[in-house]
Amino acid sequence: MADPLDALRPLMAAHSPPLHAIIVPSEDNHQSEYVSERDKRRQFVSGFTGSAGLALITMNEALLWTDGRYFLQATQQLSDRWKLMRIGEDPTVETWITDNLPSEAIVGIDPWCVSVDTAKRYEKAFSGKKQQLFQLSSNLVDEVWKGRPAAEASPVMVHPLEFAGCSVQDKLKDLREKLLDENAYGIIFSSLDEVAWLYNIRGNDVAYCPVVHSYAIVTIDSAFFYVDKRKISSEVQTYFSENGIEIRDYSTVDSDVSLLASGQLNAGNKTNDDTGKQLKSNKIWIDPSSCCLALFAKLSADQLFPQQSPLALAKALKNPAELDGLKKAHVRDGAAVVQYLVWLDSKMQELYGASGYFNEPQGEQERKSPDEKLTEVSVSDKLEGFRAKQEHFKGLSFPTISSVGSNAAIIHYGPEPNTCAELDPDKIYLFDSGAQYLDGTTDITRTVHFGKPSQHEKSCYTAVLKGHIALDSAVFPNGTTGFALDVLARTPLWKNGLDYRHGTGHGIGSFLFVHEGPHQISYRPDARNVPLQSSMTVTDEPGYYEDGNFGIRLENVLVVKDADTEFNFAGKGYLGFEHITWAPYQKKLMDLTLLSPEEIEWVNSYHSDCRKILAPYMNEKELEWLNKATEPISTSV
Repeated sequence: MADPLDALRPLMAAHSPPLHAIIVPSEDNHQSEYVSERDKRRQFVSGFTGSAGLALITMNEALLWTDGRYFLQATQQLSDRWKLMRIGEDPTVETWITDNLPSEAIVGIDPWCVSVDTAKRYEKAFSGKKQQLFQLSSNLVDEVWKGRPAAEASPVMVHPLEFAGCSVQDKLKDLREKLLDENAYGIIFSSLDEVAWLYNIRGNDVAYCPVVHSYAIVTIDSAFFYVDKRKISSEVQTYFSENGIEIRDYSTVDSDVSLLASGQLNAGNKTNDDTGKQLKSNKIWIDPSSCCLALFAKLSADQLFPQQSPLALAKALKNPAELDGLKKAHVRDGAAVVQYLVWLDSKMQELYGASGYFNEPQGEQERKSPDEKLTEVSVSDKLEGFRAKQEHFKGLSFPTISSVGSNAAIIHYGPEPNTCAELDPDKIYLFDSGAQYLDGTTDITRTVHFGKPSQHEKSCYTAVLKGHIALDSAVFPNGTTGFALDVLARTPLWKNGLDYRHGTGHGIGSFLFVHEGPHQISYRPDARNVPLQSSMTVTDEPGYYEDGNFGIRLENVLVVKDADTEFNFAGKGYLGFEHITWAPYQKKLMDLTLLSPEEIEWVNSYHSDCRKILAPYMNEKELEWLNKATEPISTSV
């Protein structure tokens, strides 16, 4: 196939005005992290398949920015026509443009695929040299992408109230109260998970993400849903009508935002909510981190209310039904992970003569069955099979990271059937995986070794485990952000001069996105923005990665909960965590001399709970394995 760069540059030169560069982000019209196949423009032009990144194409250069999770992967996937720019180490894209492109340079962008925040950051950087961020009327990548996948018409599904835990009517009532509090007439929603959460719907428009390509506009007295109407069944149509929501065609959001701005957006059926207040305002609420430049441009400066979406926090604070569902989903998911480990342990011994999950080899391990092999892809398919047997399973929550040896050092490694590695009893195996269930979304990482781990691997694993335990055990005052807690997971690694290039924790959805904000546990400055609150979910996933050698990561999902402390300084109230992920840690990879008695007690307590919680899901062989995997460690070591 011809290189897209060679097709794009003539279009850039022939454009009016001529373009010095174009920016090709990873995001779609909704600023999504994960996008549909037809929206993978950055992947198409660069060949880099990671979920995060940005391409800049000039008339004679091509650069790809990505973060630390993908440095190694990008190095392997980019051709020599591309230069890798490491986020956090190299200049930002806007700095590079101002330093390397001439004054008054024209930089093209699809205004649907860039957020207001990002566009404003670019424009501020460009102003010094009078460079211009130019809004293209059509996406140039689409013009050269022959065979671009067509838009699919997957049906919209109503998410049952027993799992959602809160009706659409109640969510709209709460939302309208927030609008009134801010003296705003209406609000535009672009984020796919926010639209799905607000209207209690789900779909299959994006792999691994049960969402629908859609927008929502809600005003004090009306509500709209913008979607491809081919996706709407008569039952779903009735559901929306009963809830006072008008369905409009996806493409009309553009003109309807203009009508909203001029006060002319009228609904066929207005809500009967009695707010008890009179509102005289034309103020429109947008979230500048998710609203695209194309819609923002329809609104006048004096009517804008640019603030974080009120749904971001509302969605992150799980209601009792969502918490109950998440806990149940993680139990079933943990059972599938243990069943997988039992199967994998048996196959590694059977095919490769491995000493197995529990024992270290006494002599050489000899392959027993040269005709059959296990690969990173074949075993991850098996893991999916165990999950698929669980109640309410709807698919994976992200592509499984199934990685052996040096591949495990690639933080977001994605194995391919034709190029993936064969499992090796002499190397570490890391699997990071999760599933979508009707009652919750899961995400778990475990690292195991079926042969003889080196002392270095054991000490690294133990440092990661110590950080994992330290964060899980944290107690902290209300108002604390994930930025303040991140150091807890890193300190045991730092003591040995080790670290990792990714955040420590992200929120997780309720049958929604596996990565959910607005909170996070990270060293990044934006982790200071939102304090952790009771009933939020967040992952605990420190790691260590040694390029060309191995990678280690341990991940559980935690729920933030109120902590019972002896004192209550300044009356703030204190918080802690409850882990809801269940699968054992491999004792063979631990250096017990590096664990404190308290840490050993934590492992023993966790393993005891694992055994009790997962035992009902195990057959006799699986239960025997689980009992052995969760035997208490002697605290006299």
